[in-house]
Amino acid sequence: MSDESRPAPAEPRQDSRVAAVIPAAGRGVRLGPGAPKALRALNGTPILIHAIRALAASRHVSLVVVVAPPDGAAEVKSLLDAHALPERTDFLVVPGGASRQESVRLGLDALPPAYDVVLVHDAARPLVPVDTVDTVVEAVRDGAPAVVPALPLADTVKEVEPAAVPGEPEPVLGTPVRARLRAVQTPQGFDRATLIRAHETVTEDVTDDASMVERLGERVVTVPGHEEAFKVTRPLDLVLAEAVLTRRRLNDGF
Repeated sequence: MSDESRPAPAEPRQDSRVAAVIPAAGRGVRLGPGAPKALRALNGTPILIHAIRALAASRHVSLVVVVAPPDGAAEVKSLLDAHALPERTDFLVVPGGASRQESVRLGLDALPPAYDVVLVHDAARPLVPVDTVDTVVEAVRDGAPAVVPALPLADTVKEVEPAAVPGEPEPVLGTPVRARLRAVQTPQGFDRATLIRAHETVTEDVTDDASMVERLGERVVTVPGHEEAFKVTRPLDLVLAEAVLTRRRLNDGF
C-alpha cells in the first residue's frame, strides 16, 4: 500500500478506552482429551478465569469480551458468574466461530463504539503480569497501531524442509540470526480502526493478529514480554503454571 493510499494513523489519545478480546473457542488437543483448553483447571480454577483476571487487573481495561465455543456461550457465561471478577470491569460473552481469526472478528463486532484501543489475548496465557498488559496499552496510546510483547530467543533456530512423515529427518535450510528473532506473546494491542481494517482485508490464515496488520503495511512494534506469559498448550505447561502460582502465593504472603 502506498503512503498516499494508507489512512493516516489516529492521533494518540491518553484517555482512549480499552477493551480486551479473549478468543476461548479452541479445543486444545495437545493437552489431551476433555474440556476445551481454556476451561481446564489450573490450581482449581479454569485457565480462562485466570486469563480474564490477568487482563482485568489492568487499570486501563474496562471491558473484557470472551469469545466462547460456538455452542458454549451459556456455559462460559455461567463460569464467569460463578467466579469472583473485578467489579469495575464489564464482561461480555459471545459465541465464536470455526477459526481463531473468525472468533476475534466476532469479538470485535461485539465491542461498543466507545472503545478505541483493543487488546487480543490468548486464553491459554493465564499468567501474564499486569505490568505487561499496561506496557502494551501505553504503547498503543502513544501512537503505535499494533504492539506485541516479545522475548529474545534463548535457543538457536533452524529453518528446515518439513518431513513428509512426522519423525523423519528434516534437511536444514538455514540458520536465522538469533539477535533479530523474538518469541511473540499476548496481549497484542491495536488501534481499533487498524485491527478492524486488517480483519476486513486479510483473508488468508494467520497465526496472530499482528501478522494481519503487517500485511496491511502498517507498523508493528514490540515491547518487552515476560517469561510468565507463556502459553499453556501441553501437560508440562500446566505443571509450570502451577509452580508459578505457588511462587506468587508465597511471595504475596497467602
